[in-house]
Amino acid sequence: MKNFRFNLGMICCCIVFTVSCNDNFLETTPLSEFSSADVWKDEALSKTFINGIYYNLEHGFNKFMKAAFVDEAHRRDNTSVLGFNRCLMTADNLIGWQRQPEWTSCYSRIRACNLFLSSVDVATYEDKDAMIGEVKFLRAWDYFHLTSLYGGVPAIKDAYELDDEFVVPRDSYEDCINFIIEDLDDAARLLPTTQSDKGRATRGAALTLKSRVLLHAASDLHNTFIYPGYSNPELLGYSGGSQAARWQAAKDAAKAVIDLGIYSLYKQNPAPTDSVAENYAELFLSKGTEEDIWLRYYTTNTIPNDNNLAVMNGPNGYGGQGNNAVIGNLVDDFEMKDGTSFDWKDPDMATFPYKNREPRFYANILYEGAPWSTRPAYSAHLDPYNVIHVGYFERWDSEANNVVIEAGIDSRSSPFQPGNSGQTLYLCRKMLDPNTVAVEHSLGQEVPWRHMRYAEVLLNYAEACIELGQDAEARTYINMIRKRAGLPDVTEEGDALRKRYRHERRIEMMYEDQRFFDVRRWAIGPEAYDIDVYKANVLYKLLPDNTTSPVPTIFHEVLETRNWDDKAYFFPILRSEMNKNDKLIQNPGY
Repeated sequence: MKNFRFNLGMICCCIVFTVSCNDNFLETTPLSEFSSADVWKDEALSKTFINGIYYNLEHGFNKFMKAAFVDEAHRRDNTSVLGFNRCLMTADNLIGWQRQPEWTSCYSRIRACNLFLSSVDVATYEDKDAMIGEVKFLRAWDYFHLTSLYGGVPAIKDAYELDDEFVVPRDSYEDCINFIIEDLDDAARLLPTTQSDKGRATRGAALTLKSRVLLHAASDLHNTFIYPGYSNPELLGYSGGSQAARWQAAKDAAKAVIDLGIYSLYKQNPAPTDSVAENYAELFLSKGTEEDIWLRYYTTNTIPNDNNLAVMNGPNGYGGQGNNAVIGNLVDDFEMKDGTSFDWKDPDMATFPYKNREPRFYANILYEGAPWSTRPAYSAHLDPYNVIHVGYFERWDSEANNVVIEAGIDSRSSPFQPGNSGQTLYLCRKMLDPNTVAVEHSLGQEVPWRHMRYAEVLLNYAEACIELGQDAEARTYINMIRKRAGLPDVTEEGDALRKRYRHERRIEMMYEDQRFFDVRRWAIGPEAYDIDVYKANVLYKLLPDNTTSPVPTIFHEVLETRNWDDKAYFFPILRSEMNKNDKLIQNPGY
């Protein structure tokens, strides 16, 4: 099977190749008379058009990852991002949100989808239905992204022409969700179970997105009235019906994916001799496993530098920039290997905070002393052991008769790219290819971005069960994930089980663009943002004999303080868009 990689140059080449090499096409339509109708009649050109929609989809390999805009990560150059994390955004400025302007980019792709769907009737090629399924899936994907950020939005179903009316109101949140589900049901009916080009949407992807959409729709943000003074609650959630019925729909949607019987957790039953941490790390470096539902693929020369995780998040002494550093709060949330909570008040844990942690800790976090790959030539002489050094060393200077501080090779004071390291002294190992990071001037890593994987489906199912009071069934599915992670079963019930589930989801889905939306749909903004953000302090102290201790002293200290404002549950519609369309109603707080 071929990997479906996204490269704009490749897309253009496809068009040129089709025009120059398809003899039948050249016999019927001269290049000078190439029309839009010809595109929809030609299978290769239609597929190339869809490729362009895929190519422009947002993904998680970004210089500014979503993790940095919630309680997972801290940006190395943090000033503007801190403004976002203190909820200082306005209708004129999404301060710090240095990502795609979602309103514009999503509607641009939606128009492309609408154009295809309104034009493809003329096509007669064999894969027409599957391609319609792909485009309906892609349109649903973008509308769901919009509703997750803004609530109800204008549900545009046709490709606008110049003489059409562009001034339209927002549809209700409920109507938007119904429209998304309608598209996904059609997509699931039309799409094949597998695609010859890996990276294209499948029936499983459509059903999984349906599971995600209905889970969000059933959650508290869209079923409780958070803004008592807001006159248009229908734009933000449901104004009637049963939340329990919505949880049942979410459960049924997740079960539909499970019942396909084609997905399973990667290495779900670890052998006694397995390294569970390495099993887990392998999942995110592989180019497709039985757990993966929808991936975006890359080659070393198709990923821009600002999307190259090897450069963006890698350790300083390996040529990386240490962006999107894991905050100490998330590090502390990883359990011990026996399933108990980590606690700085425990003297043994405080002395050796990186010892005896759960396997996912070692798969996901680069910390002081963590083994990593072979150093590049320019730094190998400073670290023959190939371990991470983000901390500092006290050394005795016998000539000056005093103590000097030596910076770790991966610290912010490293001799390599000073300042290019995370301020928390933790880096994200997850999705980071050690074989690429250790290469100077890396071209990029070929690790795919996982839009969807089966663990999410199991978690979605468990959450719906919890909200329906079906605790035993929920525990079964949570414990499938914990077994793969080498952890003991959860046994809690009721509110305690809900709390344990949310913790499990936080760890399992770390840095996968889930936490940002989970915090909002659960309406737990104060819990995630009204916090002190912690960093590690790592120092190898000088011993009485003037040698440096081989064991560092480690503790956590406050790096910054964040704040929450309820307006941040939804994004503002930017004033530039409001000025174009006087029928739009702004979200509360802006």
